[in-house]
Amino acid sequence: MPLKQITFIVNPNSANGATGRQWPTIGLRAKDRLGLFETLVTIGPGDATRLTQQAVLSGAEIVVCVGGDGTLNEVINGLINEKGSLESNVLLGYIPRGTGCDLAKSLSVPLNLERALDNIVSRRNRKIDLGKLTYRDHRGRESYRYFHNVLSFGLGGEVDARVNRTSKICGGFLSFIWATLISILRFNKKQVQLRVDDFFDEEVTIWNVAVANGQYHGGGMRVAPGAEINDGLFQVTVIGDLSIPEVLWNLPRLYNGKIYKQKKITKLIGRRVVASSTQVVLLDMDGEQPGRLPVVIEMVPSALSIICD
Repeated sequence: MPLKQITFIVNPNSANGATGRQWPTIGLRAKDRLGLFETLVTIGPGDATRLTQQAVLSGAEIVVCVGGDGTLNEVINGLINEKGSLESNVLLGYIPRGTGCDLAKSLSVPLNLERALDNIVSRRNRKIDLGKLTYRDHRGRESYRYFHNVLSFGLGGEVDARVNRTSKICGGFLSFIWATLISILRFNKKQVQLRVDDFFDEEVTIWNVAVANGQYHGGGMRVAPGAEINDGLFQVTVIGDLSIPEVLWNLPRLYNGKIYKQKKITKLIGRRVVASSTQVVLLDMDGEQPGRLPVVIEMVPSALSIICD
């Protein structure tokens, strides 16, 4: 029995199936570095949450996610209870293997396997904030989830739906940029009633609204430059009533950190965001598409300990 009981939650379908092909090598290297550990392999959506809960009940002290942002989201939802606190003093480790892996950019979690294992061996960790959202699922039922990186609605939800219908064979950046370009040409701007804390309450015409804990989403789009993952605040980016030529012209600013130089793109800071619409407006939650507006988004500060540099 190792000093700390470790469970790996592995999504073999992440990174377009590359994780499953690489797991024998990853597993051997992890065993060499960490000693004995348990491996639980997902089969379909929701498995990572269920398996994480199972691991915690079995006494896991470190849960390591091997997958992308969607798998990490499921693992986190297995660690956090409805009140927004850890079921036990579990550390979360992360070996990024997915289409986007955007949280890794904000947290400086290395994509290199050996360096990622170095982190887990060291067990150096930091507290990060989470967001809690209450929303409508695809059947219209009220649901709640936690997210670690970015919750967006509008174009982001359309992009997610399109990316998740593709093979993702071209990798994260190309998969998301291609889906974004196609969605821009087919998307109709939405009318949304948006409230942030008690200082902003307006009906706005939007392409997209990103409620950001981390800085990046969509395979590297820097939608919230300056966002801090442990400051107890959301950075809200409102991409407003731009024309299609304006959207395409400003698209590079989504990647170079200059997004707020466009006057129709607004930055707001707050702890609670409420949005509704008479139109169907899809959600994007950590690269997944769980449902639609209306939504209530609340900050849960310092909710989770994650192993990182």
